[in-house]
Amino acid sequence: MPTLFISDLHLDPRRPHIVDLYTELLAGEARRADALYVLGDLFEAWIGDDDDAELPARVAAATRALREAGVPVYFMRGNRDFLLGEDYAARAGMTLLADPAVIELDGERVLLTHGDTLCTDDADYQKFRTLVRDPRWQRQFLAKPLAERRAFAAQARGESRKHTSAAKPEIMDVNQDAVAAAMRAHGVRKLIHGHTHRPATHHFDLDGHTAERIVLGDWYEQDSVLRIG
Repeated sequence: MPTLFISDLHLDPRRPHIVDLYTELLAGEARRADALYVLGDLFEAWIGDDDDAELPARVAAATRALREAGVPVYFMRGNRDFLLGEDYAARAGMTLLADPAVIELDGERVLLTHGDTLCTDDADYQKFRTLVRDPRWQRQFLAKPLAERRAFAAQARGESRKHTSAAKPEIMDVNQDAVAAAMRAHGVRKLIHGHTHRPATHHFDLDGHTAERIVLGDWYEQDSVLRIG
């Protein structure tokens, strides 16, 4: 049975058809999989595990149903849902993965990452990422009322759109030197990631050996699933 990989669903109540596609995947094809890996940005925004909105509850119920059907679900935080914690993961039946993580797939070591840490040419984003990954910043943010956190998330999404539209396209992609360094550090020749919304399979030379980088697609207009095995 195949192992499934998805990322960048950006689930949002304003795009209910994408939420439906996700729940249909969990209730259908994923039931026949060895495992499901979600490599970040499952949600458009995550303001804390105590979010009382309907969408997180629906997603948790659907994901837990898959886990209870015997299919493990692994989740890696992305740049939009980096605050997703142990409480929600437990409710959803998901196992949290560190970023990066190495798994064995068909006898081969494979490096998994959301992908944003590889976009080292985008200096402004990397500064922001460092800020919001700081445990003190996160504690202070999560202590704020839900309404205030929702307002911050909406503002952050707007700033992200402005940054994306103004930045040079090349800095929004991964840096090849960063890719090579990460793969060397973990002793792998295959890398799977999301984040860039540029689905493709890239082959390149890594220290005299053929290496492979697989980029997962986003779910803004349709579903996108990588099947291995």
